Amino acid sequence: MKTLVLIGLCFFSVGAFAQTTSKTKKAKPAVKKEAKAPAKKEETNKTEAEAEQKQPVTFKTLVIERNDIPYDSKEPFIFEFKNTGSTPVMITNVAPSCGCTTAEKPEEPIEKGKSSKIVVGYDTKRVGTFEKSITVMTNVSTEPIILRIKGTVLPAPAEPAPVAPASN
Repeated sequence: MKTLVLIGLCFFSVGAFAQTTSKTKKAKPAVKKEAKAPAKKEETNKTEAEAEQKQPVTFKTLVIERNDIPYDSKEPFIFEFKNTGSTPVMITNVAPSCGCTTAEKPEEPIEKGKSSKIVVGYDTKRVGTFEKSITVMTNVSTEPIILRIKGTVLPAPAEPAPVAPASN
């Protein structure tokens, strides 16, 4: 038994020392470097609105915020947009970030210069603050458009206590 432990310890030691790296550096051959013109930097300080203006679809707003939403309210969030491109736009997919949010997209193509809307609903039986996103895909761009809804849902109104019938 002792021999097996000793042999195991030897293999472990050899394995441990085999993993160390040598600290000697090999000389690298001299490589002639070519002088290159600095690459042109693209402007990265563009605002979100400027970036959207270059999209074939322009939304009036990307974020709708509502506070003090009544409990169980059915009022939707409506995102209006315009086709600013040169070809008809089809909204191919709208994907809410969770099951408490719904989104309805136009089924027909939006012709050049025409407007349409995406209707978003939120389950207002969930009391408190929320922030949800809706990812929109089109046939004219591979880049998604992210819409956001934010707000606060108020608690349900307290129901009056039932009144006991008066006894005579």
